[in-house]
Order: sequence, then structure tokens, then C-alpha cells
Amino acid sequence: MSAAETYEKTPRSTVNRLKQRAVYDHDTIHNIINAAPVAHVSFNPTSLDDDPFPTILPMLASAASFTAPGTEETSPVAIYLHGHVSSRFMRLPTTKEDDGLPGTPICVTATLFDGVVLSLTPFNHSCNYRSAVVHGWANLVTDPEEKLYALKLITNNLVPDRWDNARVPPTEAEMKSTSVLRVDIASASAKIRAYAPGNDKADLDDDKLRQRVWTGVVPSAQIYGEPIPGPDNLVKTLPKYIGEWVEDGSRSREDYTRHVASLPGPKKS
Repeated sequence: MSAAETYEKTPRSTVNRLKQRAVYDHDTIHNIINAAPVAHVSFNPTSLDDDPFPTILPMLASAASFTAPGTEETSPVAIYLHGHVSSRFMRLPTTKEDDGLPGTPICVTATLFDGVVLSLTPFNHSCNYRSAVVHGWANLVTDPEEKLYALKLITNNLVPDRWDNARVPPTEAEMKSTSVLRVDIASASAKIRAYAPGNDKADLDDDKLRQRVWTGVVPSAQIYGEPIPGPDNLVKTLPKYIGEWVEDGSRSREDYTRHVASLPGPKKS
């Protein structure tokens, strides 16, 4: 995939407010989804007559493309979700099969919070962040190879290399009790703020105000703590892959939030 590939702008996905923060390229959107510890997935109930309210669930989400064994054809990047086979959300694609749609319409969002931005006036306060909003069609994954691929993908997206360092392959009971949804992306966009505070020119011309009010960015990054062995753990030394993931991941996230905190932003009038 080329980094130049972008999702088509649609009335649903086009960012209208602060358009300079909008991003539509594939890599940026997929990376935000994969980097966010939690995604939020919204869907409508089976019948609006029975329940008029949409539901939003926090879930693990991973974006990737599946290549079937023995073929060279790679599918477009989709978002994979998983859950218990009996959950209402996992059953939705089968209850909506007669709707004539290519799947269950859902929305997936992911956000990375990178800092609190403090300006001279509260009306210019903001946050540094990276967010993605994806609309797509959810379908049950029925191919065993793709299902196993998705479960390994989701596991390793949470902790790299965890799948092969755990008890695998999964049992037949585990596979039967777990469903995987593939969300084929219909439209997507991202919105990013990654720079220092912005202030109105009139406020910048007021030296007394600038001497009284502190401005700047308080960086925020997800930092993992020191791993704590569980009561059933018999491994005496922390595995290297876990230690490196904790240390390197935390450092890279913190470095990013500190770096963007000093970048210049668009000029305010």
C-alpha cells in the first residue's frame, strides 16, 4: 500500500470544522486505530421500533489486510473486532442478513490523547490529539484461516509477539465461543492537532497579560508500569519481549507528545 492512498471524501467523512487538521490517508488512519488502546464501536439495535437508542461499546480493534494461504491476492485493509459468540453485537450481522445491505452498518472511532494545551484565554485552550472515525460494513468472519489470522492480529496488536509466547493453538471450544467481525471500510477520516498553543494577536500584544498567565502544553502519553507477576505465574524472569514493549513503547509515546508540544501551529488573527 502506498502512503499516498487516501479515502474518498464524502459528506459523511469530510471534516468541516478546522479543516487544516483533517487527514484522509490510509496509513495515518490505520495507525491511529492500531495505536489506540481502546476503540469505540457504535451500532443501531435490530429494530428501531423496539429500541430507538444506538449503542457504543469499548473494544479492541486492529486494522490490517488478510492474504489467504496459497494466494497472492491481498484484501483491502479492514478493521477486525472480536467478542463472545452470544453477545448482541456479534449476533447483529446474522440478524440483519435480510436487509439487503453489504453488512451491518457501524462506526469505529479511536483517539490518542497527547496533551493539554493552555493558551492565554480559555477560549483558545485545546488538546493535542490524533483521532480517527471510520464507517463500514461489519460481517462475521467464517473462513477459519482468516478468523485465526484476526485473533492473532488483535492479540499481537495489544502486546507484540504475545500470541506465539502464549498457549496456542486455541482449543476448539475457544474458537467456537469467539466470534470475529471484519469491518469493510466505506469511509474514513482523521483529525490531528499536534502543535503549541495559539493565541489571539490582541492578547499577544498585552505584555501584562502574558506575564500573568502561563501558557504551554502539558504532554500526555500512555505509560505502562512495571509488570507485576500474577498469582499463577511460575516464570522467574520477565520475558524480554514484554520488557522491551513496556519500555520502548512508553518512551516513544512520551517522546512524540513532547516533540509536538513545541511545534508551531497555524497563525491566529
